[in-house]
Amino acid sequence: MDKNKHVNRHNYEYDVDLNTNTAPAYVVRMVGEDKRVLEVGAGPGSITRLLKGVGNCSVTGLEIDPAAIKKLKPFCERIYEANLNDPAWPELLSDEAPFDVLVAADVLEHVYEPWTVLKAMAEIAGNNGEIVISLPHVSYHAVIACLLSEDFAYRDWGLLDKTHIRFFGLKNMQQLFEDAGLKIIDAHFVITPPQQSEFADKWNALGADLRTALSSHRHGQVYQVVIKAVSRSAHGDAIDLMSVPVDATASEGQASVSIMRKIARKCLSEQTRYRILNSIRKK
Repeated sequence: MDKNKHVNRHNYEYDVDLNTNTAPAYVVRMVGEDKRVLEVGAGPGSITRLLKGVGNCSVTGLEIDPAAIKKLKPFCERIYEANLNDPAWPELLSDEAPFDVLVAADVLEHVYEPWTVLKAMAEIAGNNGEIVISLPHVSYHAVIACLLSEDFAYRDWGLLDKTHIRFFGLKNMQQLFEDAGLKIIDAHFVITPPQQSEFADKWNALGADLRTALSSHRHGQVYQVVIKAVSRSAHGDAIDLMSVPVDATASEGQASVSIMRKIARKCLSEQTRYRILNSIRKK
């Protein structure tokens, strides 16, 4: 193992297995193939790499962190150094051709006015573009456990990343998109049992009766939400996030196919695995 591989990693640099039901995997699958993409808050390119290399997308990136931009460059046609807290950031794109998809993966929770950023994205997308967003879910069981334990401590990563300044429940997410003139046409929940999260100790410290009571909350295992939206006037039926089915077995199913994944990784390229997976999902 190359020890420097992880030593030199950016804080938001991570590996993505497209065969899983994680937020980054959902984002890449929602974007699709051969698209012209604007990735807002692209970071060091963890998702960008797959959009280009696996999805054959042409990606334009927006990012503020110089260290992230350096890592992002190999995967983007163009990169704009942009501060999303400055309402003038869309002006950087005034000479750009229309985009098929705009992506903001775990970004809106980091900005002061996520509603303003999303409205700007909606204007850039217009009537023909799609928007794919992932957001952390504040009503997650283990976050509630932190509140109940009087220990709402911020961390270097995860749902309580110390750079998160906005928090959303499902109804807040719904309103966020509606206020931006968008309708949600697809959504997926990332399911993580609280005992498997970064807050496992807080969850396990709760009394059994309290854990049982909290477990009755239907959306309590929803760790993140991945959403596809379009202009309110575009084709497609709007959906309500509160009505999206919760598949509590989604995380359990990941382990049952781990051996097959390992075999596939050895025998097939990343792009071939992605195309096979997409073909299966479309049937």
